[in-house]
Order: sequence, then C-alpha cells, then structure tokens
Amino acid sequence: MVGYQDTVRTLLERAGRTYADEAGIKLADKPAPLYRLLVLSVLLSTRISADIAVAAARELGRYGTPRRMLGDDSTATWQQRVDALGRAHYVRYDESTATALGDGARLLLDRYGGDLRKIRTGDIRQGLTEFPRLGPVGANIFCREVQQVWPELRPYLDRKTLDGAERVGLPADPEKLAGLVRGDDLARLSAALVRVSLDRKLAEQVRAA
Repeated sequence: MVGYQDTVRTLLERAGRTYADEAGIKLADKPAPLYRLLVLSVLLSTRISADIAVAAARELGRYGTPRRMLGDDSTATWQQRVDALGRAHYVRYDESTATALGDGARLLLDRYGGDLRKIRTGDIRQGLTEFPRLGPVGANIFCREVQQVWPELRPYLDRKTLDGAERVGLPADPEKLAGLVRGDDLARLSAALVRVSLDRKLAEQVRAA
C-alpha cells in the first residue's frame, strides 16, 4: 500500500474536493445540509455536465429546506425553480426538474417530516430511489458524499469510483482503497476518483505526477 500513497496524495490535491463543498454545502448530519445534498444528487443524476449541476445547486441554495423549495404559492415557486435552473444554464431539463424537486420536497415532508436522517433506520439506497428523478445513480452520488457524516456507509466506493481507481493505477477494491486514507477523507477520495473516471486528461496528470 505504501507505493500508492503518492498517487493518493496527488489525487486528493488535484481533484479531492467533494461536490457538496463545490456547491457551497457545509455538509453536516443536520436536516438542511442533507436536503441540499439530496437536491444536488438529483441535479447530478441527469445527463448534464457536473459543473452545470453544481452551479444549479448553488442557485437553488436559497431554497435550502423542503418547505422553502415548495413555497407558499406552488405555481410561482415552480417558476422560481425554473428560473434558478436557467441561470445556471441547466436548461434541457429545467421544467421537469423543477417539478421533480417540488414533488421530492413534498415527499420528504410527508414521509420523513423533512428530516433525511430518518432514512438511516432502513435501507438507505432504497429510500433514496423513491424520490423523483433519483434512481440508482443518484443514490450512489448521495451515498458517496454523505459517508463524510454517515460513517456507517464507509467505505462507499461504487463502480464509478473503482473505474477511476483503475485509471490512475490504484487497486479497484473498496477495502484496499479505504485503507489508503482516513475514514473522514473517503468522501474526498470518492469525489476525486469519480472526476478522474470522467476526465482522461486529469487521470493522466495524476499518473504522471
């Protein structure tokens, strides 16, 4: 494992910022930041660039609780969500996503009282996929990031992260990868591995460093 440490260090330095942090979410085991991570996961699930999805999450940050996302007037708030997505150039799916976010906020309030921590008592991934527009891909995104504050999920290193590991010459095995960093760095490692899985040039830079 010692031989991998330089690669891991370079990987974290160049690509180890979590998507939540990039979206301005100070992740904590509290309802509001967990909800914002849920929104980010929905946005990242769509076939659109991660940069645009993160920018959209920042724009929607003012609606950082499910009640704020719904607002008092559902029609007006839907338009506000569309406008926020448009400002981030999240335009191919802006109307359908605005609807999905409203429906998801209502589901969260009705089923969990607005508190995603309650999902931890059951099958987390199954519970997540019940939210509109959050399928298995979105559930993986949420779990990769939330392992920072939900340690029972560690190590959450799915196929996407293992693909990234292979690309930079690290072992494509969750337990071996987890042994290369501290537990509270696993979310950063996961985000970095996803980035190199999507960006061949970045992966080559990491390997060459």
